Amino acid sequence: MNSSPFTDLERPPLSERALERMLVRPEGLWRRIQVVTETGSTNADLAEAVRAGADEGRVLVAESQTAGRGRLGRSWTAPPRSGLMFSVLLRPAVGAQALGWLPLLTGLSVATAVRRITGRATRGDFGQATGTRAVDVRLKWPNDLLVGDRKLAGILAERVADAVVVGVGLNVSLRADELPVPTATSLACENAAFQDREALLRAVLRELETWYREWTALGGDPETSGLRTAYKELCATLDRRVRVMLPGDRELTGVAVDVDPAGGLVVRGDDGAGHVVHAGDVVHVR
Repeated sequence: MNSSPFTDLERPPLSERALERMLVRPEGLWRRIQVVTETGSTNADLAEAVRAGADEGRVLVAESQTAGRGRLGRSWTAPPRSGLMFSVLLRPAVGAQALGWLPLLTGLSVATAVRRITGRATRGDFGQATGTRAVDVRLKWPNDLLVGDRKLAGILAERVADAVVVGVGLNVSLRADELPVPTATSLACENAAFQDREALLRAVLRELETWYREWTALGGDPETSGLRTAYKELCATLDRRVRVMLPGDRELTGVAVDVDPAGGLVVRGDDGAGHVVHAGDVVHVR
């Protein structure tokens, strides 16, 4: 059997050397970019690295995950080299009350990078510029990425000792028949003209570094860093009718009206009262 990563030329492998050359620098956040052909879970691998004393700024990218996880224990699978599946190791010097913003910050960073890079101009057959329309990526609270009502990416943040490991799964070249569920989508399914995984990963990590540095420099303040305002501008959950499955098999229905300073979703319930949700599974009600 030919195990070369170049057997599927439409899905070339990522270059660890090129990523490190472009992203790792003395004054930067990212200290090590590692690309592996396959692993169970990049989050689990970096959690082990935390326990071994690894420094902040490690990035682990897997071309294939066999035990990837999303929020609430859901599985996350995709064909090899069809998406971006990676985790980052962070040690934010902010108060515990601010840490709830980290997964939202990551979601905002990924969404902003995807919107920007898919809107780049490309060249036609004769070298002429051909305009492209950016994929209209929005955020579903707290940190899923949507195009319309279909999920493009998910994020899972986990506390490990004094660090946080944040995992990202972004569907890039999956075809419609490869999507794990009918409610998922990919950049290919959205006809994005730009689907270069390496360039996408560079853009995401640079955007994440920019937001993370600004946020931590201001002590994790979502207001002065501009994080709360920017997140709300891209949040598709706001002004929508929602159903929230809460811990303890409780359910809340109403209209999402705000994201509060702690990152919680404010829902005006059907009972007329305001409720702040910090943990729960949100469904956008049509």
